[in-house]
Amino acid sequence: MTFDTAIFDELLNKLSANALDVDAQQSWPKEQFQWLAEAGVLKWFIPEEFGGKELTQVELTEGYEKLAAACLSTCFAFTQRNGACQRIAGSKNEELKADLLPRLATGELFATVGISHLTTSRQHIAKPAVEAEEQSDSFVLNGMIPWVTGATAADIVVTGGTCSDGKQVLLAMPTASAGVSIQPKAELMALTSTETTSIRLENVSVPKRSLLAGPIEKVMNKGKGGGAGSLTTSILALGLSARSLGLLEDEASRRDDLIGKADSFKHEVDVLRSEIHTASLGKTFGDEGLSPTAIRQQANSLALRITQTVLAVTKGAGFMVGHPAELAVREAMFFLVWSCPQPVVEGVLNELSCRDTF
Repeated sequence: MTFDTAIFDELLNKLSANALDVDAQQSWPKEQFQWLAEAGVLKWFIPEEFGGKELTQVELTEGYEKLAAACLSTCFAFTQRNGACQRIAGSKNEELKADLLPRLATGELFATVGISHLTTSRQHIAKPAVEAEEQSDSFVLNGMIPWVTGATAADIVVTGGTCSDGKQVLLAMPTASAGVSIQPKAELMALTSTETTSIRLENVSVPKRSLLAGPIEKVMNKGKGGGAGSLTTSILALGLSARSLGLLEDEASRRDDLIGKADSFKHEVDVLRSEIHTASLGKTFGDEGLSPTAIRQQANSLALRITQTVLAVTKGAGFMVGHPAELAVREAMFFLVWSCPQPVVEGVLNELSCRDTF
C-alpha cells in the first residue's frame, strides 16, 4: 500500500463505529470528512503535483470497498467528490487545476458533481435539463440540476449544460454564483445524510476560466471520471455485501444451521471481489473477466440477497430502526437507482421476475 495502513484502519474503525449515527441524524457527515482529511484520504484522485496521492487501481478498489463497508453514506459522498476531482484533474485548464486541486487535497474546498442530466437522468425529456448560452467571456446556465450530493457543503459543483446547437459544456461552477439556488435535501430511503438534492440555475454566469471541457457533443465521454454503470458502483455494493457477510458470519458463530449459508455467500463475495479486481485492471470478456455491466448485475443481485438474508436471520431485532440489518437492507435499495443504466435495470428486472438474468 502507498498509504499508511494503520492510519487507514483507524479511520475505518471510526467510520464504522459512527455509521448508524450518521444514518439516524440524517445530516451531512462533516466530521467524517475531517477524518478523511486527517488520514490523507482526500488526496486520492488528485495528482501528486497538486498535493495529492496517486494510488494504484488495486489500492483504490480495496480502499473504496473498505470505506463502503465502514460507512456507505460517507463513502458515497466521497465518490461524488472524487468524480469532481477527476474531471478537474483531467481537464486541460491548467490555471484552474492549480487553483482548485491543492485546496481539494487538504479539504479546504469541497467539490461534487451534478452531471446525471448529461448521462442517465431526464434523457427522455426533449428540452435539456440545463441550457447553456455561450457569451464572450462566460456561459450562462438555466435549468435544474436534478441530483447533486453534498450540495449544501459544496464550494464547487462540476456540472454542465447543453447549447442551442446540441453541444455540451462542462464547468466547475462555484455555488456562491448569483442565481444558484440549492433546494432542500431529498428525504431518501437511505443515505439522506449525503444531502443529495437539486440545484436551480437562473441566469448563472460561469466564467470561461472555469471551463473543463466543451463545447462538444456528449461532453461526458471526454476525460476521466466514473460514468453510469462504472465499476465504482459495483465496488460500493461489494463493500455493503462484505459488511453484511460479517453480520451473517456473526450470527452463524452462534447457529450451526447458518454456517453453510454464510460459506455460500462468502464464496460469492470472494468471486465478485475477484471479478472487480480483474476488471479494474482492464481485463474483460476476451481476457479473463466480465464486462462492467455484468459485474454490476452480479453486485446488485448479491447486495439485495445478502442484506435480506441478514434481516431474515436477525428476525424482529433486525427489523427495528437502528439495527445494522435494517440499515443494510435500505442501503441495498440504493443500488437499484444510483447510476443504473438500462442494461443493469433489465438484469434486475429479469432476476426479480425469475427470468434468466445473464
